[in-house]
Amino acid sequence: MSWAPPSDPINNKNKPVKISQLCELCHCRKAILKRPKNLQKVCKECFFYVFETEIHNTIVTNNLFHPGEKVAVGASGGKDSTVLAHIMKLLNERYNYGLDITLLSVDEGIVGYRDDSLATVKRNQKQYGLPLEIVSFKELYNWTMDEIVATAGIRNSCTYCGVFRRQSLDRGAQKLGIHHVITGHNADDMAETVLMNILRGDVARLEKSTSIITQSSGSPIKRSKPFKYSYQKEIVLYAHYKKLDYFSTECTYAPEAFRGTARELMKNLEAVRPSCIIDIIHSGENLVLKDSEQPFKKAASANTTSTSKNTFVDGNRCERCNYLSSNKICKACMLLEGLEKNRAAITLERDSSVDGAARVMRTLEHLSF
Repeated sequence: MSWAPPSDPINNKNKPVKISQLCELCHCRKAILKRPKNLQKVCKECFFYVFETEIHNTIVTNNLFHPGEKVAVGASGGKDSTVLAHIMKLLNERYNYGLDITLLSVDEGIVGYRDDSLATVKRNQKQYGLPLEIVSFKELYNWTMDEIVATAGIRNSCTYCGVFRRQSLDRGAQKLGIHHVITGHNADDMAETVLMNILRGDVARLEKSTSIITQSSGSPIKRSKPFKYSYQKEIVLYAHYKKLDYFSTECTYAPEAFRGTARELMKNLEAVRPSCIIDIIHSGENLVLKDSEQPFKKAASANTTSTSKNTFVDGNRCERCNYLSSNKICKACMLLEGLEKNRAAITLERDSSVDGAARVMRTLEHLSF
């Protein structure tokens, strides 16, 4: 029996790759992933190029920026904002956009979540060499999200956080003299928003839910979403293969959000039809409401000389904080008013200086028969 030497593992690596395993774009390297968007088998290098080029095409097609513009990238430390900061710096240098980029973060005051994610943002600042500005709920509203949840409960936490966070980004941008905020909202987020508005019957927001650029009349701050057509799974794959430093823990209060219902529905649809995310976005883009179902536009144009308090005009200013609002009092101030009332009630209830008899009398005063 003749002796045969063991096979060389180095030579085994040079075995020819089957045609079915080759990248469908370059046809010379082995495919390592299947794109969630179109199920195309691609190699790592082609995936990077296609992903970055698609975002560049989105930016150019929609004229998102102009040379010399100062922009703020909403940075939370998560996968979307980390990839956004990386991509914007990369494309700005590759295609000479001429942008002045700053990272802008909001500290909501969620212990064990936001403090850790902000540490990631600070590392990103050093990695990308970009300036960083952090604004906090405590600084702007004298409340943290942990205090809000302790006062108002967890079920409405996303309502408070969403309103305060949007306003905080605007105020942070104004502080820096920046008039353009870029956010990491991806295709999944856009499709979920369309589904949420349909499920809630929120016709007033349906038409604007897929806009890539949003700006209220009278506001110096506009927002744009370069990831509008980028799938969340592809953003995660890009961050993974690029070995980007990002924070992956979910918000402590997120499981209670209504968005989770829309996300679960959309994921079930995506499993059957991967293109459903883009299909939902295109449906939202082509949706036009009848005039009778546009209360804000109708009220604004019905009588231009009338100043009735029931008239909603986009671009009004809040009487308390001077922030943009369609009502006399903005949503943030209304929420803060309710929180202050609840905080006062809780403070009185926990006041140890009140003796037993007085506490009983106070309780009886609030009873109704």
